[in-house]
Amino acid sequence: MKKEANSANRWLYLAVGTVMLLFLGLIYAWSIFKVPLSEIYTDWTVSQISLTFTISMIMFCIGGFIGGIMTKKLSVKIRLIIAAILLFVGFFGASRLQPDNQELSLKMIYIFYGVFGGAGVGLGYNAVIVTVTQWFSDKVGLASGIMLMGFGLGGLALGSVVSKLIEIDGIANTFGILAIAIAICMVIGAIIIKSPAPRENIENKESEKSKATDEAVNNYSPTEMIKTGKFWYFMIWAILLNSAALLVINSAANISLAFGGPAVLGLIISLFNGAGRIFAGSNFDRNGTKLTSICNMVLMLAAGVLLSVAALADSLIIVVFGLICAGLAYGGMPTITAAYTNKTFGPRDYSTNFSIANFAIIPAAIIGPMVSSKLLDAAGGKYDTNFYSIIAFSVVSIVFCVLFLRASNKVK
Repeated sequence: MKKEANSANRWLYLAVGTVMLLFLGLIYAWSIFKVPLSEIYTDWTVSQISLTFTISMIMFCIGGFIGGIMTKKLSVKIRLIIAAILLFVGFFGASRLQPDNQELSLKMIYIFYGVFGGAGVGLGYNAVIVTVTQWFSDKVGLASGIMLMGFGLGGLALGSVVSKLIEIDGIANTFGILAIAIAICMVIGAIIIKSPAPRENIENKESEKSKATDEAVNNYSPTEMIKTGKFWYFMIWAILLNSAALLVINSAANISLAFGGPAVLGLIISLFNGAGRIFAGSNFDRNGTKLTSICNMVLMLAAGVLLSVAALADSLIIVVFGLICAGLAYGGMPTITAAYTNKTFGPRDYSTNFSIANFAIIPAAIIGPMVSSKLLDAAGGKYDTNFYSIIAFSVVSIVFCVLFLRASNKVK
């Protein structure tokens, strides 16, 4: 009976965790807030407004790292409540901007949305992913993929609701409503989600096979992990593929328009971004690190080739297929990062190790958009060189894929 209850509970935790990450994924919906804010705060430059998202991404990684350190000292309930407080302060603070003092308001949006909001998302993200995947030792990839799908689709799924709220109530009141809604969601999740008992295997916790597996696992401390070559090879590989995707991810709507399609086609990347997370997760559980990583890399290379061919043939249909491949590949990266870190460096310090691996987001978020803007300026607004660069990034990533896969086969 207890085994059946545990099996039922873990799927409840997965469902609740996915909803929580759906709300946390609103951090990616900055573009929804950017337009109404720029209409009110006309003194803010485009780069100043964009810096808010950059700060939030940096604090997301830092918040996740701090959350990883807190795992051994604080329960998941306490960590999620702290995340709820940070998020409430962040969004409520953003609701108190002062249009008559634009300089002060710029600092406020950096501090509240960027620092508090970003850190709260990172802390909550780490707590949910790490805790729920502990219940799925047999399906780590699938569980990670489902939850990360929620995180990736947060902006898309809730974006229309947020846009409607802004239209009806204004940007300030919308931030206030979101502060309450996100905090309530996090607190409810904190009440429901539980950590499994130490060394508990949900599917067959008493079996000798599980015990033998636990003993055979190579557990790395964060210090030991960052001293390994396989960690750095994987990080560089992840940075290269994420950078490649970000050459087109943020410009998908404009790319569609450039080829005569509607801007809504840009949503293809968001949809397949979510699908890619589940696809990579289930693929990882069935086929392991090697095949999943190669598959993801091939998808990114295919995206570059298809988009390059589309540029030469001026074909919207080929563009669509290229964007689908880019979305699947980009969506697969966070799932592979979560599953690879767990499998390769062990579950003991997974919370901290996972948060360190997530720092690959920061250089990619700088390199991809920066290279894209430079190439667009040099090409007079044409995307051809961006597409060629996806191929270049993907080809270079093959080297580091081979290196981290070879190194991963070596025991500690």
